[in-house]
Amino acid sequence: MTGTEGARGVALVTGGSRGIGAAAAIGLARDGWDVGISYRTRQDEAARVVGTCEAIGRRAVAVAADVAEAKDIERLFDGVAASLGPIGAVVNNAGVVSPAGRVDEYDVERLERVFRINTIGAFLVAGAAVRRMSTAHRGAGGVIVNVSSRGAVLGSAGEYVDYAASKAAVDTLTIGLANEVASEGIRVLGIRPGLIETEIHAEGRLERIGSTPPLGRPGTVEEVAELIVFLASDRASYMTGSMVDVAGGR
Repeated sequence: MTGTEGARGVALVTGGSRGIGAAAAIGLARDGWDVGISYRTRQDEAARVVGTCEAIGRRAVAVAADVAEAKDIERLFDGVAASLGPIGAVVNNAGVVSPAGRVDEYDVERLERVFRINTIGAFLVAGAAVRRMSTAHRGAGGVIVNVSSRGAVLGSAGEYVDYAASKAAVDTLTIGLANEVASEGIRVLGIRPGLIETEIHAEGRLERIGSTPPLGRPGTVEEVAELIVFLASDRASYMTGSMVDVAGGR
């Protein structure tokens, strides 16, 4: 992804102001997409991502939206489409993690927050995407890339079992939705990042276990973004319902 190709359409990235979402938005712009991103509170960081995409030569817009709120999701999709045109790719990325802890330390408030954003939010975003892209809804088709976590497989014992479980549900969403809409022009794919250099990790966590993958290091957000960009493109046109790990072998 070193230069702008021909226009591919409009991509929407939730949680696109930082981390994997920001890298994905910039990578998609470099691959020829116009890009809309959502952010919840980090307006300055969202504006920087938009500026980078525009400097690449693509159109971009940022919309404040909370993916835990259905009305915000509808406003997000409508706002991006009004600014850029019909959406052809959605990167379902927004998510949260709570401080590390054991299951017997969790309370209802923690669980409701994690599952409302990571799981319910992911379902609502996927549903909004289908209603706009599916040929059954008079759309032109498209692709949804769900950002899960390698923790969904490993369980994240002693740290984030709730986060891992919320992402395991996203894996099931990916497979089930892919089968539902394959005949409606929509591909649905999932990625499971492992230990990636983002601020979602507790302080010192990467220093403590970042060398444990067989490749001996944590990954970068750009390495994850490369995969997202590929899956969103027609280069992955015969892929749907697949989960792809980007975790250094861990």
